[in-house]
Amino acid sequence: MDLKDIQNLIKFVAKSGASEVKLEMEDIKITIKTGSESDTTAIQYAPVAAQLPQVVAQMPESIPQTEAPASSTPAANADDNSKYITIKSPIIGTFYRKPAPDKPLFVEVGQTIAEGDVLCIIEAMKLFNEIESEVSGKIVKILVDDSSPVEFDQPLFLVDPS
Repeated sequence: MDLKDIQNLIKFVAKSGASEVKLEMEDIKITIKTGSESDTTAIQYAPVAAQLPQVVAQMPESIPQTEAPASSTPAANADDNSKYITIKSPIIGTFYRKPAPDKPLFVEVGQTIAEGDVLCIIEAMKLFNEIESEVSGKIVKILVDDSSPVEFDQPLFLVDPS
């Protein structure tokens, strides 16, 4: 990288409004800091040859340790939930567990439901759509909080069909 490239980089950083940019290449390390108080630009230019092998040597050791627990936890949860049927949102909107603020909940955890039972309401564009169950079973878990937005195909309920 020559002096003209560094000057162009400084101009680009100044125009972008970023307060700090770090650039590391094979043989150099550049840090450009712009201060809003004095509008000055500080540049640090340092060779990186001695630091690079240490960073590369440490990365492979730490990656498998962090990935192993993370991958085993979702697998355990997937096995627990595999016996349940997931009822998903058919539309985008706002999820409501009650027909009105002063009315009781449609369903609660532990309640047995049948096909055609209303589970919740999803409001989309000022229209209140009753979501009916397509399965019979027992509500195991409600996955969405009342009055929260939901996406299409987002899991809403877990039902134990047995």
